[in-house]
Amino acid sequence: MNWDDLFAALALVLVIEGLMPFISPAGYKENMSQMLKMSDSGLRAVALGSMVAGVFFLYLVRS
Repeated sequence: MNWDDLFAALALVLVIEGLMPFISPAGYKENMSQMLKMSDSGLRAVALGSMVAGVFFLYLVRS
């Protein structure tokens, strides 16, 4: 892995993070309001699941 890969990955994160608010601002606001209602442990569980799925997908792509 080199610096170009890291910067490309960070650029893709920014693009993907911007898709939902660009495509559906109302839906994005609704999702954010639902997140505010979640408990800290529930939000951590969702975040952990997302990170595990990301690591697994990265493993599949890189192997």
